Amino acid sequence: MIQRATTVTRSVRRLRLGHSPDSDDAFMFYALAAGKISADDLRFDTVHRDIQTLNQLALGGDLEITAISAHAYAHVWRHYALLTHGASMGRQYGPVVVAPEPTELDALRGQRIAIPGFLTSAYLALRLRLPSFKPEFVPFDQIMPAVAAGDVPAGLLIHEGQLTHGSLGLHRVSDLGEWWHEETGLPLPLGVNAIRRDLGKELLERASALLKKSIRFGLAHRDEALAYAMQFAADIPRNLTDRFVSMYVNDLTLDLGAEGRASVELFLQRGYEAGILPDLPQVEWIS
Repeated sequence: MIQRATTVTRSVRRLRLGHSPDSDDAFMFYALAAGKISADDLRFDTVHRDIQTLNQLALGGDLEITAISAHAYAHVWRHYALLTHGASMGRQYGPVVVAPEPTELDALRGQRIAIPGFLTSAYLALRLRLPSFKPEFVPFDQIMPAVAAGDVPAGLLIHEGQLTHGSLGLHRVSDLGEWWHEETGLPLPLGVNAIRRDLGKELLERASALLKKSIRFGLAHRDEALAYAMQFAADIPRNLTDRFVSMYVNDLTLDLGAEGRASVELFLQRGYEAGILPDLPQVEWIS
């Protein structure tokens, strides 16, 4: 009697994957979003939101995997672990403070500064650099026009605005990535990938491996991934999108290593010591 082999199939497991409209996030997640790599029984439903919204969603644990600000991790660490890949780190560059006229950062003490969100890493870095200013939330894509129109004395720019603010005649006052490197000798942690702890060890490791594979695919198929990222670049020229992706998708994106992990932990420690963060998170790293 011939016995037929039986095939055991797993039921499909869907995971929500949040990323910002930032072109470097889109570049990293391209392979998963476009089905370019095999995920077996896992399916990733991408959720595109600005970083402020992703941080807020993480507070409620709404997404299984999401890009968040390193700053926001201090508020969600009991529910999320951090991946050692997929981070955006600024090597002597990062968010910039801009103003309509040339000025010094210290001249902005006590002044209103438009910020892209109270849980962004850019905001925490600026609070560490300039404790006494009046933050005013403005959606990230409206900060440059608000500063140019004189609605606020200065603005804190993230995303591609770090490269394009000169087109509106704005002047760079301070680069927070430069400041952090002068202070610590380390790259400035900005965005990180968080994964919910309750997924369990096996699923955590499988999802983590696929995300790392997606980053590798993007780097190996740069033109293809860049074309996808251009959809989220808000009319930014391809050469600037390419430059921005090169700034934030690098060796530390594939693996933070000891240097990157140390910088994230020091950044959070400095925020706690300054009384900005509610407590000092115990970072759990997933490779």
